[in-house]
Amino acid sequence: MFKKILFATTASPTCDNAAKVAFDLEIKWDAKLYVFHVFGLTGYGYSPFVTDARTGEDVRESEDYRAWVIEEMKNTYANQLEGGENILLEATVGLPHTEILRKARQEKVDLIIMGAHTREEDVGVTRFRSVVGSTMQKVAQAARCPVVIISRPCTTCWRLFSNIVFGTDFSKAADSAFLFAYKLATEVGANLHLFHAIDIHFGDTGQTQRQEVIEERVKEARERIENRYVSQMDGFDKYEIEIWEGVPYVEILKFAREKDGDLIVLAHHTKEIDPEKALLGSTVEQVVLRATQPVASVNRPDRVAEW
Repeated sequence: MFKKILFATTASPTCDNAAKVAFDLEIKWDAKLYVFHVFGLTGYGYSPFVTDARTGEDVRESEDYRAWVIEEMKNTYANQLEGGENILLEATVGLPHTEILRKARQEKVDLIIMGAHTREEDVGVTRFRSVVGSTMQKVAQAARCPVVIISRPCTTCWRLFSNIVFGTDFSKAADSAFLFAYKLATEVGANLHLFHAIDIHFGDTGQTQRQEVIEERVKEARERIENRYVSQMDGFDKYEIEIWEGVPYVEILKFAREKDGDLIVLAHHTKEIDPEKALLGSTVEQVVLRATQPVASVNRPDRVAEW
């Protein structure tokens, strides 16, 4: 399923969690793995200096410096590189999101893996902004393949892949996310959990809807899942449908913990707009920030539909 994977890294310990998933996938799928690092530009226009993503300091870019960074990447991932014949280490200069997207297009990768933040001090509000903005935001927005975001250490990861949680809001964007989750589940024989969270509050005062209204919405949501997704499964029976009530991102996280989810799959955004103009949805932001498992943000069906 995954023949080519792009792991965008700062080549520092802050990407260790993402690295574990990337190298696990390379082994599981016998895929070609591009370990890709971008020296950030110090500003607009020509400059002989680049920003070291690991330290944030400006350094003079040269062939020697590039070779030194590649060597450091080899040292950082020495254990994972042992016996890996399909792993390529590369470093380049440019705007990080531009170069990551360019590389993904050139190699026609099936998956992009990224850490949720870049520096150890990116915690609290700073870390939150890092998750939803800058490189991550721009890559997830424009990528033609799914982007897996790793925020915290992954306990099971993809070598012990058994439970995929697909959260839907029934948007058009969610259709692409379902396709990714379903194809992955059938490929690895995982359980597929089709999940929808009903927000039971309404209005500025946060009033709760009447119980009979909630029960009707639950019934309608289950029917929509069966008609929209189950009807496409072609005999696949390792699935379950769950409708919970509450704040969507909270319920998704709780559900994923209860089911020992290895991966959460969500649509990149919910509004029916051009995928290349859509910002990362608030639910995905919150889930990425708090999830203990990888989160796949799916924006477009391009690469998924080709599998």
